[in-house]
Amino acid sequence: MEDGKSPTKAVSVPSCVKQLQLVQPHSVIQHHAETPAELLSEIFGYKTQGCRKALCIAGYILSCGALLLLFYWKPEWDVWANCIHCSLEEADIVLLRTTDEFRVYSRKTVTWISVSALIKSRLDYTATAEEDSIFSKAIMKPSLQVKSIQVQKIRYVWNIYAKQFQKVGTLEDHHTCSAIHTKFGSGLTCNEQNVRRVICGPNTIDVPVIPVWKLLIKEVLNPFYVFQLFSVCLWFAEDYMEYATAIIIMSLLSIFLSVYDLRQQSVKLHRLVESHNNIMVTVCRNKEGFQELQSHHLVPGDMLVLKEGKTFLPCDAILISGQCIVNESMLTGESIPVTKTHLPQSDNFKPWRMHCAEDYKKHVLFCGTEVIQTKADGRGVVKAVVLRTGFNTAKGDLVRSILYPKPMNFKLYRDALRFLMCLIAFAAIGMIYTVCVFALNGEEASEVVKKALDVITIAVPPALPAALTTGIIYTQRRLKKKGIFCISPQRINICGQLNLICFDKTGTLTEDGLDLWGLLPSERNCFQDIHSFPADRSLPWGPAFRAMAVCHSLIVWEGKIQGDPLDVKMFEATNWVIDDSSGHQIEGQASTYATVVRPGPKASSVPVEGLTILHQFPFSSALQRMSVIAQEIGGEQQVFTKGAPEMVAMLCRAETVPSNFESKLLLYTAQGFRVVGLAYKSLQAGEKSTDLTREEVESDLTFLGLLIMENRLKRETKPVLEELSAARIRSVMVTGDNIQTAVTVARNAGMISPMDRVILVEANKIPGSFSASVTWKPLEEKKTEDYGNLEDYCQTERRIRLALGSGQFHFAMSGKSYQIVAQHFRHLLPKVLLNGTVFARMSPGQKSSLVEEFQKLDYFVGMCGDGANDCGALKVAHAGISLSEQEASVASPFTSQTPSIACVPELIREGRAALVTSFCMFKYMALYSTIQYLGVLLLYWQLNSFGNYQFLFQDLAITTVIGVTMSFTGAYPKLVPYRPPSQLISPPLLLSVVLNILFSLSMQIFGFVAVQEQPWYSKIDIHSACLSMNNHMENSSSISSQGLHGMRDGALGQMDNGYKSYENTTVWLLSTINCLIVALVFSKGKPFRQPIYTNYVFILVLIGQLGVCLFLVFADIDDLYSKMDLVCTPTMWRISMVIMLAVTLAVSFLVEEAVIENRPLWLLLKKTFRYHSKSHYKRLQRVLEQDSAWPPLNETFFSDCVAISVEGNMGGHSNPTFDSNEDAL
Repeated sequence: MEDGKSPTKAVSVPSCVKQLQLVQPHSVIQHHAETPAELLSEIFGYKTQGCRKALCIAGYILSCGALLLLFYWKPEWDVWANCIHCSLEEADIVLLRTTDEFRVYSRKTVTWISVSALIKSRLDYTATAEEDSIFSKAIMKPSLQVKSIQVQKIRYVWNIYAKQFQKVGTLEDHHTCSAIHTKFGSGLTCNEQNVRRVICGPNTIDVPVIPVWKLLIKEVLNPFYVFQLFSVCLWFAEDYMEYATAIIIMSLLSIFLSVYDLRQQSVKLHRLVESHNNIMVTVCRNKEGFQELQSHHLVPGDMLVLKEGKTFLPCDAILISGQCIVNESMLTGESIPVTKTHLPQSDNFKPWRMHCAEDYKKHVLFCGTEVIQTKADGRGVVKAVVLRTGFNTAKGDLVRSILYPKPMNFKLYRDALRFLMCLIAFAAIGMIYTVCVFALNGEEASEVVKKALDVITIAVPPALPAALTTGIIYTQRRLKKKGIFCISPQRINICGQLNLICFDKTGTLTEDGLDLWGLLPSERNCFQDIHSFPADRSLPWGPAFRAMAVCHSLIVWEGKIQGDPLDVKMFEATNWVIDDSSGHQIEGQASTYATVVRPGPKASSVPVEGLTILHQFPFSSALQRMSVIAQEIGGEQQVFTKGAPEMVAMLCRAETVPSNFESKLLLYTAQGFRVVGLAYKSLQAGEKSTDLTREEVESDLTFLGLLIMENRLKRETKPVLEELSAARIRSVMVTGDNIQTAVTVARNAGMISPMDRVILVEANKIPGSFSASVTWKPLEEKKTEDYGNLEDYCQTERRIRLALGSGQFHFAMSGKSYQIVAQHFRHLLPKVLLNGTVFARMSPGQKSSLVEEFQKLDYFVGMCGDGANDCGALKVAHAGISLSEQEASVASPFTSQTPSIACVPELIREGRAALVTSFCMFKYMALYSTIQYLGVLLLYWQLNSFGNYQFLFQDLAITTVIGVTMSFTGAYPKLVPYRPPSQLISPPLLLSVVLNILFSLSMQIFGFVAVQEQPWYSKIDIHSACLSMNNHMENSSSISSQGLHGMRDGALGQMDNGYKSYENTTVWLLSTINCLIVALVFSKGKPFRQPIYTNYVFILVLIGQLGVCLFLVFADIDDLYSKMDLVCTPTMWRISMVIMLAVTLAVSFLVEEAVIENRPLWLLLKKTFRYHSKSHYKRLQRVLEQDSAWPPLNETFFSDCVAISVEGNMGGHSNPTFDSNEDAL
């Protein structure tokens, strides 16, 4: 049993434990070889043992189900108690443990799938599976069974040879491009398909609507509600009916709300996915031709035939012939149609994904996306091989990330548990005290037990979780009013801690659309005069004009030209139109579907009828370019390329590129323009466009010039960034654009102030070796003139050094450099990130990786982006804010309806307010329960307690109402330059709670003792005070001789159920009003929340409650007093009590303001005791401040030959969910 618990022992047995890549749904970003820690799970094998099981069943019966409940909360204990440890091969139960800091265990049962019915003979078996596929490696002989487990909706089968669980439902990665064409090009046989279907399961993304009874049971078995149930049973036993009923009603309400919410989510998710679960598809069967079947029968390797017209894709598939135009907005949030091309048939030994590098997505059709148009090529129909099915698909991944969200590691929630543990420990001391007092006075055992258990329900506030939840709900409602929607409410508190925000550039900081500013044509390696737009004269006919007319991937969809905004603007400038009618040229014959563009009504006269786009090489973020092969109607074929100017220039013949190319490019990018390079070449007659590879097409080009687009900053960008900067929140730009443009935009937006220097970090791999170099050089925003002489240069160098000396510098780097630094200069990466402000030419995978690296430095990272390539980063960040209203915003916890970054400070403000509200709530609840607990323990000393109505008044009329209204206070409009504390267990907070407990304790003890010293005090005669006031008789001798139980023996005592006494009245009134004092003192406003007087409801509630309490203090209504178990006391004593309360209020308020909330005092204490922040980035800052050699300037470092392998790329996903590389388990 022990060895199951000890992972160290387990790890030493290789067959029992494999570090396996398990499907944590939040693991949507992958660095292919270097898997982030949270993706990993460890797996342990266990075998059920009969005698252990029998013992456990006996335990369940004897403990009345308590043991079963414990096992339900702790599945690993269940496994350790019922099973013995064994190898994975023999296991019938497996235990998975995540390797993140949560170490969450989950229990899975091993199931057996039989394929014997499908494989009748040995011959069938060999025909069914190729030797290298998982299907042949998983079938056990001779039983013909497959051993499997299901983890978060993904099925894993046992690979007999590799001795590990492996994922099924996807085509194996090792196939080469040519192998995919040859192996699957003609389809699977019927038998192969059946075996695969049984092993992989149906191709459905099935999210059943969870029945209400299941949700109810799950909710009711929450440890908190179990504690509620225990409390309620105890209260019923003590006849404390009213509050027990109130708690039952509140709990039921809370449970039903929660169940309703979960049910709504379940229904919504079910509707989102059910539409694509069953559609009719055509597949090609080996030796049997085409066949129609339902999509849930599809398996990886099936050959799918795509018909014309719109269809939704029921699985992920690799296009192997033809071309498709797809709307991927369901996954990426960008409604721009995407062109997909077929997988090349190249012969090499590289797996197809590695061969296509980051561009493999250009050949993959994703599940849930809509095919708008199909274009057949010379080979007839458009065909695709099924790549992934069910939950393995892109859409399945997205759904799984909603079903199993990433656990949030936030100190507040861990502290909350510690806090409750402290209260329970506190209660335990009270229980011991209670047992001692009552047992020594000879009380009945049942009474003693009841009283002792009662202490727990008093010390641990049952209303705490409800009160915390209400705070978050109010914040969510406030955010909704401001147009910010939240799908993950527990992240709202984390927003209060954000201290670094990453912004995408295009569409986030700058306007979404680009305006065409000008064309800088080039002829015979010289730039000509610039042609500005919108111009009076039209653009002259020539290669540059033709490039603008055809070098795009636009389509006409629903009567409108659709596509990349840059392409749309460029094409519109020509005044040509896309001829939609010319779709299919010659029906029935082996011809291609081509797009034809013709002069529009406004176009200037040209010598051609139109241009036909014969073939497209779509834009690729890895290659940073796109190309088309086009032909004048009846003319020659030409290639046109457009893309990043540096890339395009490299593909051109050197003699066609102007010598001042770099300075011109710098001139425009330094002004913040987006610059695109254009190039072309003619193809020889007789070359078939379909036979040419991309490398052949994009070579020996003639440079045509630069297309200059203007990308304006949004109006609110600058003020928002200034506000964040004033609040000491770091802003970082992460973009796919050119580095110079990005730096200029960062300067214009105020991310980099005018005096600050920018240092360009450039890293390069050294050709022919495994090492790399990194160079640091100042990025001088060169004005148009170059440095006149060397003297200028020296002055500049000096100026830079001065700026660096004062610490005002920023690093800028490209995605390529970032990746090389991450691989070869791991030790430099944190230093670079500490001052890195601009990250340009970043692929989507690099964006996510960057966010994770910032998190490793202990930053709380927010990410604000607007679409596809940000999905991964939005998910990984502590708070992802998506500025898109598309469905893909399910990938991001927050979505803003207004597409501007003004939502960022708004969210931080609300997050800070919510965090402070949570702390106030904790402090208040802790004090309310402690005040009540101290009062009860004081009265226990006299074998007395509070009456039921007294408890009810404190619990319901005071605390519940305060708990609900305290959270109404809104956020403070100004962001201050520091954050609220992130820990409950921080010195100011603890001091505040401890001091207020001491004040309450002092006041209650003082009242308790002082009342006994009063001349009118009597232990037996509870009416003596008011009587003695009338006749001034001091009858002290009759009081002193009475025993402890005198009160209960007296005739009066019989009527008043034994609670009435002067001590009870004094302590109860003091503690009740003390609760109000604490509520007022703790509900602070500035600097994170609005002043308390703006929360009208709360103030009115407090005034109302105080009025009722003072009425109870001064009223002399016999019926009311007897109902509330109060007794009459002299007016002077009542005034004394009010004075005691006023003193407590004054002292408490003074301490809170002068000590607890005195920020300068705490900073001074920190300085005196040399307390430094433990955050990684703060420690690094302190180290670098001492380092005179940092930052290096005009220096180059070289790495050792040993690099961390991050296989060629860090992703480059247009959607986090597209990449699941978690095969082995």
